[in-house]
Amino acid sequence: MFAKFVRQCIPVASRGKNTYNRWPKERDALWRAGNTLGRTLVAPRFDSLKLPPFEKNFYAESEVTAARCEEDVSAFRAEHEITVQGHGRDRVPKPVLTLEECNFPPECRPLFERKNITQPSPIQAQAWPIVMSGSDLVGIAQIGSGKTLAYVLPAAIHMAHQQRPRGEGPISVVLAPTRELVQQISQVAYEWCEGAFGLSGTPVYGGVSKGPQIERLRRGVHMCVATPGRLLDILETGSVNLLRCTFLVLDEADRMLDMGFEPQIRKIIEQIRPDRQTVMWSATWPSEVRSLAQEFLIPDHVQVTVGSTDLCANHNIKQVVHVCDEFEKENKLLGILQDIMEQGEQRTLIFVARKSSVVQLLQKLQSKGFRAVATHGDLSQSKRDIALDRFRSGATPIMVATDVAARGLDVSDVKYVINYDYPDTSEGYVHRIGRTGRSDREGTSITLFTPDNAAQAKQLIAVLQEAGQDVPEELQQLVNLHVSKQAIVRHMKKGKHQQGSWKRPRHYRYENEVAETRGWG
Repeated sequence: MFAKFVRQCIPVASRGKNTYNRWPKERDALWRAGNTLGRTLVAPRFDSLKLPPFEKNFYAESEVTAARCEEDVSAFRAEHEITVQGHGRDRVPKPVLTLEECNFPPECRPLFERKNITQPSPIQAQAWPIVMSGSDLVGIAQIGSGKTLAYVLPAAIHMAHQQRPRGEGPISVVLAPTRELVQQISQVAYEWCEGAFGLSGTPVYGGVSKGPQIERLRRGVHMCVATPGRLLDILETGSVNLLRCTFLVLDEADRMLDMGFEPQIRKIIEQIRPDRQTVMWSATWPSEVRSLAQEFLIPDHVQVTVGSTDLCANHNIKQVVHVCDEFEKENKLLGILQDIMEQGEQRTLIFVARKSSVVQLLQKLQSKGFRAVATHGDLSQSKRDIALDRFRSGATPIMVATDVAARGLDVSDVKYVINYDYPDTSEGYVHRIGRTGRSDREGTSITLFTPDNAAQAKQLIAVLQEAGQDVPEELQQLVNLHVSKQAIVRHMKKGKHQQGSWKRPRHYRYENEVAETRGWG
């Protein structure tokens, strides 16, 4: 096994590169698309345009909220791990603890009752008054925290108070990374905006004909929920503009940046008036998201965080890690699924790295009698919708998916998430397992971790420890294994690997220990 690692390191050292560097962006399809789409768009000169003024502040603090003392406010924030930051934090409204304090229109009450919503979630309690008062907001909250409704309701109130001449662009634009997430946001927006306020909207995403989408936008809608690529594609046709947009939402901003959408986001924002209200949502707070917030939100925007800005997983999720060899994974998965299905058909989401692996694994599971469906980027939208409907309804309890296909997947009662292939980053791991344990439910994630994933072992351990989860001893040994490999690379780069005189790095002993424990040698 040690010789295997040496062979892996030799070409690395000869190229003078680190194999763990990301794929060059010039060869990334999303990067190329982002730098090709929108080339013909010209940013409007807003300083010379006479745009109608608009209102942002529609918040009226209730007497109950106003009477709440600062000690109670601090206690509520501490209990729910809510932190408020930013230049405008001194003017942040107090959180609303009941629906009655929100002063929503009476038409909202039947919807709250129908959906069994009796009080705001922590992020809604603090975000609703901030956004309704017209402030720009960065919300850092985990998936399943209720963030969609945290911006949809304020957006509906904002739109309902604006003048909208027929045929102009949307008042509110919501950008999201995937068509699945666009569909899910659109469903929530339809229920609340149309049901309670009589407002129109349309989803805009790829994989389907853009003709009907352009026609709906040209007829005039209040809200447009879109993926960046398709919206930019439509804007280039000249059929629609965003001059009327005064409320912008960037949902799952971290995932959009991970997927290479930053150039497209920038080109879209250039088309929107600078005095707009902007709300940005993210599950993590990396430097790229911070830079985007600083650039496109007003300087005195407010940041609300539920939990920690450090990389952390939902504490409602039990995280289990099995360290194994690549060839062992298939049998381990079959055994795990057998145990899960014996408990009753629990909804289970399995992540793999490649589209080809989705097809192969699906065939294997079906041949073993498991009822499963699959989704990946090469499937048509109609087939993906059918698979998702079967999984969501429970008709098929197992879904196999790639990261791209599952981003934005919103199925509230997923019991198990299985990482058949470990993701490229720990952020991806946290996003994946966040598909379970939603809305205060408990869930379980099971990860098959191989020596090929050793570079990610240290960060995975940090996520496990932060959540109070057990760390397998073999996982710690993989950290030592990776250190050994890095030592080899550094040694060989310095030209000290003369044949017959090269010395093993001091961490070599850990490789022997792992080999003996796992039988990898």
